[in-house]
Amino acid sequence: MGFWTRSKTDEEEFFMLKRIAKEARISLFIVLGIMALVAYSEAEAKRTEVKARLVDPKIVCMVNDAVMGKTQIPVKYEGKTYYGCCEGCVEKIKTMRSARYASDPVSGKEVDKAKAVILEGPSGEALYFESLDTAGKYNTAR
Repeated sequence: MGFWTRSKTDEEEFFMLKRIAKEARISLFIVLGIMALVAYSEAEAKRTEVKARLVDPKIVCMVNDAVMGKTQIPVKYEGKTYYGCCEGCVEKIKTMRSARYASDPVSGKEVDKAKAVILEGPSGEALYFESLDTAGKYNTAR
């Protein structure tokens, strides 16, 4: 047999190695896919573990129920202070009871927004609680 020629067993061995290499590439892609899914699920789990945080009522528009990140316009009404982001919200606080009250997501009880414990939800929404106890229950239930 010459230097440049292969025997049948050499060809069979060559194709066997080629098949093994192909299977190894497929296996590698499967392993990488599984690793990507695991990393994604871990990241998703961490994202959902984020707890709602306590916020200062002064940075909440109590009409839009949104944490605004900056001091809002204070509105005195019946000896209590509410906050709105614009003159339209100020007017609604003065004229609409629904702008001044919310429902505690844990107890279901009606809560005066001026007296509520306020947490920022995952989307920047304001969540109103009757007490630190119900706010804590909300955070541990998540």
